[in-house]
Amino acid sequence: MTEEKDLEGRLLPDERRMTEFGRRLRSTSLDELPELLNILKGDMSFVGPRPLLPEYMDLYTEEQRRRHDVRPGLTGLAQVNGRNGISWEERFMWDIRYVERVSFKGDLGIISKTVFKVLKREGITSGSGSTMEPFTGSGEKINE
Repeated sequence: MTEEKDLEGRLLPDERRMTEFGRRLRSTSLDELPELLNILKGDMSFVGPRPLLPEYMDLYTEEQRRRHDVRPGLTGLAQVNGRNGISWEERFMWDIRYVERVSFKGDLGIISKTVFKVLKREGITSGSGSTMEPFTGSGEKINE
């Protein structure tokens, strides 16, 4: 991405800053490969809730905070059930469902679904841009 800013010095939306090379790299999900180093270091797992920006921590409800009860992952239930094409509430619902039902068999299923989703290039962009909109908090309790 470029560092282009508006007249007030704020970064332009991701979609406007994304280069053609970046768009192609993202469409293949190859931009995720550096996270393999975090898995090797033990900071991440192959499967678990995707890591989010640290500045979101204060915005979580107690239930949303439960996503941190497990190690973050390269892929997870939210990724195989919509990726960037789902709302924040849906993403948290899938993350919490993963935390409640984590199992080796479930992880294998998520990994196989991930391969399929990546090959089909599904859910790479959100409905309004090339990346997920920033999380601004939600006072709503997530229901399954």
